Amino acid sequence: MTDHLVQAIKRDATALNKEEDYNLLLDQMSQAKYALLGESSHGTSEYYKTRAELSKRLITEKGYNFIVVEGDWPACQQVNRYIKGYDTTHKSAQEALTAFERWPTWMWSNEEMIDLVEWLKTYNEKLPTEQKVGFYGFDVYSLWESMEEVIAYLEKTNSPDLETARKAFACFEPFNRDPQLYGVSGAFYAEDCKDEVVQLLTDITLNKKRYTSYYEEGRLNLEVNALITANAETYYRTMVTDNNESWNIRDRHMVTVINKISSYYGEQAKGIIWAHNTHVGDARATDMADEGMVNVGQLMREQEGEENVFILGFGTHRGTVIAADEWGVEFERMIAPPAQQGSWEDCMHQAGPHDKLLIFTKNNQDDYKGRIGHRAIGVVYNPMHEQYGNYVPSVMSERYDAFLYINTTNALHPLEVEKVVL
Repeated sequence: MTDHLVQAIKRDATALNKEEDYNLLLDQMSQAKYALLGESSHGTSEYYKTRAELSKRLITEKGYNFIVVEGDWPACQQVNRYIKGYDTTHKSAQEALTAFERWPTWMWSNEEMIDLVEWLKTYNEKLPTEQKVGFYGFDVYSLWESMEEVIAYLEKTNSPDLETARKAFACFEPFNRDPQLYGVSGAFYAEDCKDEVVQLLTDITLNKKRYTSYYEEGRLNLEVNALITANAETYYRTMVTDNNESWNIRDRHMVTVINKISSYYGEQAKGIIWAHNTHVGDARATDMADEGMVNVGQLMREQEGEENVFILGFGTHRGTVIAADEWGVEFERMIAPPAQQGSWEDCMHQAGPHDKLLIFTKNNQDDYKGRIGHRAIGVVYNPMHEQYGNYVPSVMSERYDAFLYINTTNALHPLEVEKVVL
C-alpha cells in the first residue's frame, strides 16, 4: 500500500514554492461558504503563518468576512473589538492578545498572531461598520468569564433577566472557578447548576428582541455567552463520566456558535474556521466514528452539504513544537521526531522532502481510500510515546478536501502572559 500511495502523491501533489502555487486551492476553496483550515498541532509556527496568509487572500479576493478560531469567546472578543475599532483600550495587537490568559495561552497569545491581527485592523479601517471582518472564538471552556459578560450586559441594560443571571452565577460560586470540582459535584452528587443555566438561556432566548445593542455586537455577544454558560455546564458535568460524549457536546457547541455568527453576518456570510485537524477533518473518515464521536467537519458537511464546506488538513514530517508534558504545566519547545514509518506523513515525505499541496478530486480520491495513520499532536505531548497514541487511522480523501504538507516545521513563539489553568 505504501509504495502505491507514494507514487500517487508524486503524481497528484503540487510543490509549494511561491504564492501562485496556492491559486488553485483558493479558487476551489472559495466556492464553499465555509473554509475549514486545520493544523496537526497547536504549537507549530508554519500552520499559523500559512493559515493567516490563506485567510488574508480569502478575505481580500474571495469575499470571506469572518474568522472563527478554537479559542474562548470572551478573549477573542477583545481581539474582535480591537480590529473593528470598537475599543480603544488596547493600543496594539500584542496588547489585545494578552486577553488570552487561560492555559494553554500560547495557542492565541503568540507572535505569529500579531501580524494577522494588525492586518485585520488595517483592512477594516477603510470599510464601513457593516462590512468589517470579524474575529471570534467558538470553544466551550469560558463558563465563568461568559457568565460575567452576561451579567455586565444585563446590568448596563437594566434588564429584568439580571436576577436570573445573578442566581446562576451564585450557584457556581462554591466551586471557586474549578471546572473539575464542579464536574465531580454535578456528576456524582447531583449538586449542579443545570436548572439555573437552562433558565438563564431560556429567558435570554425568549426575550432577545428586547436586547437592542447598547454597544457594537452586544446582542450577539449576549446570546453566545449565554449559550456558552449552558453548554459549558453540560460539558463539565459530562466530562467526568463520558469523555466521548463531552467531546460531542463541545463540537456541537462549536457548530452552533458558527451558525450564530453566520446569522449575524446575514446571507452574504462566508466564514473561515481555524481548528485542529481532529475538529475539522470529518470524523466519519476516522476511528472516531467507531466510538460514536462527531466533530465540526462532519457536522458542517451534514448541515451545509459537502459542496458548501471545504476542509484543508495540515501536517508535517518533523521539526519542533510548543506543547506541555501534562495538562496545565509550563509549555516546552519539544522535538517532533520524524513521522512513524508507514504513516501518511511518512508517505508524503517519501514522495519528496519538500512542501506540497494535494487536492483530492473525483479522479484521484480512490487512490487515498485506505485507512492510514495520520499524526495528531495536542497541547499535551510526549515525543517518546508518540507511536502509542498520536496517529489517527484516517481515510484521507474522505477526511479532507485537500492536504497541505510542510516537510519541516518550527515551534510557535508564545508571548509572555500570566497563565490561568483551565
